[in-house]
This record gives sequence, C-alpha cells and structure tokens, in this order.
Amino acid sequence: MDYSSDEESDISESEIAEYKEKPYEQLKSGKYKVKGTNGMLRCPFCTGKKKQDYHYKDLLQHASGVAKGSANRNAKQKANHLALAKYLETDLASESDQAPHVFEPKPATENQKQDDLFVWPWTGIVTNIVNEQKDGNDLGDSAYWLKKFSKHKPLEVHTFCNDTDQSAIAIVRFHNDWTGFMNAREFEKAFEADHHSKKEWNVHKQHPGSSIYGWVARADDYGSEGPLGEYLRKNGELKTISDIVKEAKQNRNTIVANLANEIDLKNENLDELQYKYIEKSMSLSRMLEEKDKLHHAFYEETRKMQRLARDHVRRILEEQEKLNYELDSKKKELDGWSKELNKREALTEREKQKLDDEKKKNNERNNSLQMASIEQKKADENVLKLVEEQKREKEEALSKILQLEKQLDAKQKLEMEIEEIKGKLQVMKHLGDEDDAAVQKKMKEMNEELEEKLVRWTIWNL
Repeated sequence: MDYSSDEESDISESEIAEYKEKPYEQLKSGKYKVKGTNGMLRCPFCTGKKKQDYHYKDLLQHASGVAKGSANRNAKQKANHLALAKYLETDLASESDQAPHVFEPKPATENQKQDDLFVWPWTGIVTNIVNEQKDGNDLGDSAYWLKKFSKHKPLEVHTFCNDTDQSAIAIVRFHNDWTGFMNAREFEKAFEADHHSKKEWNVHKQHPGSSIYGWVARADDYGSEGPLGEYLRKNGELKTISDIVKEAKQNRNTIVANLANEIDLKNENLDELQYKYIEKSMSLSRMLEEKDKLHHAFYEETRKMQRLARDHVRRILEEQEKLNYELDSKKKELDGWSKELNKREALTEREKQKLDDEKKKNNERNNSLQMASIEQKKADENVLKLVEEQKREKEEALSKILQLEKQLDAKQKLEMEIEEIKGKLQVMKHLGDEDDAAVQKKMKEMNEELEEKLVRWTIWNL
C-alpha cells in the first residue's frame, strides 16, 4: 500500500522520535509494503521517486540519510524514514545476508598476514645497483628501471646512491589501490623466483655480487636508518591490509551515502521543476482560452455593431423616401390650386387683387417648397456622405483592430515559446546530463533559439 501524506497532519521536529512508532507498527503489520515481488526492496514513503528498487544496504542508507539530515524533508517524512530504518535493522536484518556485496579484491597474502605492516602507497625496493653502464644504459637512470619493470605497471622510480658501498637503491612506486598491490606482489614474486628477494639479501648482503635484489617495503624498511628509511617515512605510512580494507569500506559507505542524498535532492529538484513546468503550461493554456473568449466576444460585438449600422442606414433611407413622397404630394396639391386659380377670373378689381395676392402667396409657397426640396436633397446628400464616412471609419477601425490583434497573438505566442524553452533548459540542467555531447549540443541550439526570440520580443516592445 502506498503512503498518503494526507493521513496525518505535520509534526514538529521534537516529536519525530515519538511519531516513528506508529509507522513502524504499520510496517510490521504489512500496511506498508517494503519487499516487492521481484525480491527487491522499495521505500513506501517515496512512491513518486524514479528509483523504486533498492538492495537492502542501499535502502537502509536512503532511510538513514533522509531521517538524519535532509533539509528538504519535513518532520513527518524524517519520522517515517526513521521508522523504516528501524524496521530494516530489526525485522529485515536477514535481507542483508542475501544482498549482493561489492567485490573486494583480496590480495594474495601467502606468507603475509592481514595485520602485516606495509609501506603505503605500495612501494618496491631494488638494491645493490652497481653504478655502471649496461648495454649502453645508465643503471642509475630512473627511465631504465621504469622500462625494465614496465610489466608491473609502476608509477615512478626514484634512485639514490648508497654511500656505504658505492651502489645505488631504486624506490619503485605503485598505484595505491588493490591493483597496485597486486602489481607490487608480482614485482616481489619475480625476485623471489630468481632467489633475489629480501630473504636472500639479508643472507648475502655482505657479499651480494653484481645481482640486484628486490622486495615490497615493510615496517623494518620504514624504520631503517639512512636515506631509504628517510624517504619512506617522508613519502609513505605504515598500514595493514585490514586497515586499508576498513578505510576502503568506510570511504565507499561515505560515497554511497553522499550519492544517495544527492540523488534524493536531484529528484526533489526535478519534481519541483516538473511541477513549475506543468503550472506554467496550465497558466498558458488558461491565457489562450481567455484570449479565444475575448476574440469571440469581439467578433460578436463587431457583428452587432455592423447590424445596428445597417438598420440605422435603412431607417434613414426609409424616412427620406417618406419625406420625398410627402413633398411630391404637396407640390401636386399646390400645382392643382394654381391651375384652379388661373381658371378663375376676377370680375372686380377687388377680386382681381385678391386673386393676385393669392397667386403671390401661392408663388411664395411654391418657392418655399422648392427651397425646402433643394435643402432636403442637400440634407439627403449629406446623410449619404455621413453614412459612407461612418462606414469607411468603421472599416478602418475594424482593420486596425484586427491588425493589433494579430500583433498581440504573435507577441503572446513568442512569449509562450520563450517560457517553454526556458522551462526545458531548466529541466535539462537539473537532470545532470550536461557532460553528454548530444545534450550540450541540444542546449546550445535551444539557447540560440531563445536569444533570437528574446531579440524579437525586445523589438516589439520598443
């Protein structure tokens, strides 16, 4: 069963030791599963991590590291991992015997014991070197001995004179790991096979002849008088095989613990980056959705304005047509009156004067109607010009709005692409693959693309 962070509220740092008992009992009861079907172990409190399968030692290291020193974990997580460590040590201790062990090379000791003191870094001694030419080579030259012992893979050779018998001594340095120890032992065995080891040197050193003797430096050489002992004490130290094995195990455990903590921190940083990336993506999606809504609302409002403008123009034209019809009717009515008046003839001066007055008034009315008709035509023309001008201005405004909208869409799209590239670069940096040539090339291309888009975005904002 997976662990849910919603089961309990957070606890304080002082309550960690007390709280660990509850998840420990849940682990014992089987509520939280530690052992998988494939025989591997898993952490039930870190279900979101990429690494799910652990060996016993690795899982114990993980639980102890989180419980004791992870600054990014809250008190509850530390208490849970403390309970897991207790469960592994108490109830699953048998799994440690089944866990695969890292191969630790055991040096062939033969006559040596694990507590024999060797000079470390591993050092070989070659003595009774006669200072003379041999096959055209100077026996006091370090390069000659490096070449001679090359099959034993020495790091360096130092030679110095032995003032007591006018001979030279060579110090052969090997690598300080187990491979170096094996090479040093092979170096010593070669001299033992030729009966020119330290044992024979101690027997024949008064009359050694011209042969060289060699062995691996030990405690008696380290404490000896003269330049040999001084060199060994200055450049090395005495260690037993068991000491070196113990130090190697401690160093390996320290490295494993540091790597486990670093992996946990990397995973947490990666989870945080992924969460921010998803949050950014959702924010950008909401922005796009809002933009689409605004675009639709603007389109609908534009259509509404166009419909209202058409209705307004139609009403104006209908009113104009109605006025023209009424004006024509009045003109016809006046023309009828004028014809009727012309038919009548006044017999008296008074009637004639009255008829003239009527005609004069009729003419004045006719002129007024004609002037009104002219003014109406001018007004109609002005209305049409005004309608055309409004139509042109609305088309220009609509064109400008559409152009600004396109620019805004392009700018928002560029900003979203910039944010997306930044998010991908952050994820790739936190994945820790920067030494990969393909990843570096991809990151370089993404950085160039980001710079180009930033320049375009800066130009648009000027």
